[in-house]
Amino acid sequence: MSASPQPGAVILFDGVCNLCNAWVNFVIDHDRSETFSFGAQQSAGGRAVLDTLRWTGRDLAGIILVADGRAYTDSTAILEIYRRLGSPWRYFALLRIIPRPVRDAVYHWVARHRYKWFGKSETCRVPTPQLRRRFLA
Repeated sequence: MSASPQPGAVILFDGVCNLCNAWVNFVIDHDRSETFSFGAQQSAGGRAVLDTLRWTGRDLAGIILVADGRAYTDSTAILEIYRRLGSPWRYFALLRIIPRPVRDAVYHWVARHRYKWFGKSETCRVPTPQLRRRFLA
């Protein structure tokens, strides 16, 4: 996948999306056990993971979680990340009781408007030296 050590769970995010970058910051701040590593979908490491998933040619998704040998997408990715963050955040995963088509419709609506509402960066997020080990190369 990449030259970086392989973590238990990788969050792939749209590196130029301000909303996605805010989500990554939220996860970093609340991931006490450092369960997650991160990769911008536009980075070499992120593209390598996407290639292994045979994700080529598809539009970039906002957030993709790769864990336990599978890829979680759309609202399920977000809820699975919440579940893995532990208390109190894991309780948001209970929203899985809402049928996936309904959850994903809301997710896709926000995703379609994310650049307009939250803005877009010209470059991908650059991690601080302390966080660099948690980002795919």
